[in-house]
Amino acid sequence: MKKEQHFLGKRGTLLFLVLISAFPPLTTDIYLPAMPHMVETFATNQSMVNMTLTIYFITYAAGLLFWGPLSEKFGRKPILLTGLGIYIICSILCAFSMNIEFLIFSRMLQAFGGSAVTVVATAIVKDLYDGREREKIMATVMSLVIIAPMVAPVLGAFLLKVSSWQMIFVALAIFGGISTIFAFLYQETLEEKYSGSMLRSWGRLGVVLKNPHFITLLVIFSMVSMSIMSFLAVASYIYIDGFGLTEQEFSFIFAFNALFAIIGPTLYIRISNYVSIQNIVSCCFALMMCCGLIVFTFGHLSPWLFAFTVAPATVTVVIMRVPGVNLMLEQQQGDTGSAAALIQFFGMIMGALGMILVSLDPDSLIKNLGTIQAVVGFTGGLLWLIVRNRPFVTDNVLQIQ
Repeated sequence: MKKEQHFLGKRGTLLFLVLISAFPPLTTDIYLPAMPHMVETFATNQSMVNMTLTIYFITYAAGLLFWGPLSEKFGRKPILLTGLGIYIICSILCAFSMNIEFLIFSRMLQAFGGSAVTVVATAIVKDLYDGREREKIMATVMSLVIIAPMVAPVLGAFLLKVSSWQMIFVALAIFGGISTIFAFLYQETLEEKYSGSMLRSWGRLGVVLKNPHFITLLVIFSMVSMSIMSFLAVASYIYIDGFGLTEQEFSFIFAFNALFAIIGPTLYIRISNYVSIQNIVSCCFALMMCCGLIVFTFGHLSPWLFAFTVAPATVTVVIMRVPGVNLMLEQQQGDTGSAAALIQFFGMIMGALGMILVSLDPDSLIKNLGTIQAVVGFTGGLLWLIVRNRPFVTDNVLQIQ
C-alpha cells in the first residue's frame, strides 16, 4: 500500500472502495424488478422504459471522460464529493418523476454525477496499490461489490411490495448519503496534481489514446461488457414476461446469477497462482462463446436452464475484469485519471451497445442474448490469441504475478 488512509484505516479504506465501486450495479439493478411495472404506470412501452437504462449508461460513459482528467487537476476528493452531491439530488428528482420523459432526464443527470464516483474509485486503487497487491484488492472489492446486484433486485422487489417504485430512488439517495460520509473521511491520494489548464487536462485523454498497447487491450476487454449489460437489459422481461415469474421470484433467480458471479474474482486469484493469465483469459472467452451458443439453442426451454447457462458467462466477465483492468493500467504510468476514465468509458459504451442490440427484436430476446455472447466470445478470443504473447502483455504479466 503506497499511502495509508489515516482516518479510514485499511479496513475502512476497503469498505470505502467497495461503496463507491458499487454505484453502477446498485443504481441499475435495484429497479430492474420495477421495469415491467413502469411500462403500465407511465402508460408507455418497453423501449421507452429501457431508455432509462440505455441513456443512463451513455451519459455515465460521457461523464467519465469529463470527470477523469479533472481528478488529475483538482484531486480525487473534490471530484468525488461533487459527483456524490449531484447523484443524491438527481436520485430524489427521479423519485418525483411524473412521466417517463422526466424520469429519463433525471436518470441522465444522476448518471453524470455517478460517473464521477466510478472514475475516482478506479483512480484511487491505482494511487494506493501496485502490481499483485492491486490485483488482490481489485478482486476483493469486486467480490464484495457483486453483493450489490444480489441484494439490489431483492431490495427493489421488497420496496415495490411495501411501497412504490419511487422508494427505490429514495433508497439510492440514502446510499449516496452514506457514501458521502466516507468521502469526507477519505484522505486525498493524488500526490502530484496536473498543473495545466482545465482544457489541457481533458487533452490528456488524447495522450493516453496515443498509447497503442493501452488501446489494443482496451478494445479486447471493453467488448466483454456487451455480454453482461445485454443480460441486464432484458433479464426482467425474459424472466417475468417470458417465463411468467413474479417480481419476487425474479429477484431471487437474479440474485442466483450474482451469487455465481461473486466467486469470479476469488477464483481468478486462486487459479492465477497455477495457470498463466494468458490461458485464463483465453478459456474465459471460449467459455463465453459456448454459453452463448447454448443460450441461443436451449435457453428458452426453462428459466432455470437459462439461469444455469447465463451464470458461467457472467463468471467469465467478472474473472476477465481483474487482469484486464490491471494490464491496461500497467500500460500507462501517468495520467491515471484519464486512463481510468477511458477504461470505464469504453466498457460503458460497449455495454450500452449490447443493450441496444439485444432489444432490437423484443420477440427473440433469448436468442439475441445468446448471439451477442457467442460473437463476443469468438471475436474477443481471436483478438486475445493475437496479442497474448506480445511483450507488452507478457512483460506486465510477469510483473504482476
